[in-house]
Amino acid sequence: MYVTVSDLIKEWNKEAALTQNILNALTDESLKQQVYPGGRTLGRIAWHFVSNIPDYLTEFGVATERVPNPDDVPSAQEIAETFKKISERAAQAVEKQWTDDDLKQVQNAFGRQETNASIFMGLIKHIVHHRGQVTVLMRQAGLNIPAVYGPSKEGWIQMGVTPPV
Repeated sequence: MYVTVSDLIKEWNKEAALTQNILNALTDESLKQQVYPGGRTLGRIAWHFVSNIPDYLTEFGVATERVPNPDDVPSAQEIAETFKKISERAAQAVEKQWTDDDLKQVQNAFGRQETNASIFMGLIKHIVHHRGQVTVLMRQAGLNIPAVYGPSKEGWIQMGVTPPV
């Protein structure tokens, strides 16, 4: 759990960099990859978690600029560029608007009483959850997957190691 805003921002920036690598690898064609026929597309999932960040923060007391037209999935490049801007703004907003004591403040989050630190961790987990979905759909779309917490298949091959099966 985060005790200081500085710790929170460090974790946010680390996860944002990993997510940015994934989003930078998307192509416009890959955005059409569906979970199942009639299901959400890779583009819809990626745009959901990117465009949701400002809404989530604002809901829990960190004012930041919202994404215009969150229902319209843009190009792969726009998704990646928007995430970069939003993740930077989010870190700046939290740094300016919350103190270490604010992390201990308890409020209602989805029907539960949680600290702001826990709520922010929930945002990171939300992004990580969807980032995992996106990487599976990227694989199905034939894209190379950037490393996240360890090498991807492509990473193992680049190191001269047979990828685990």
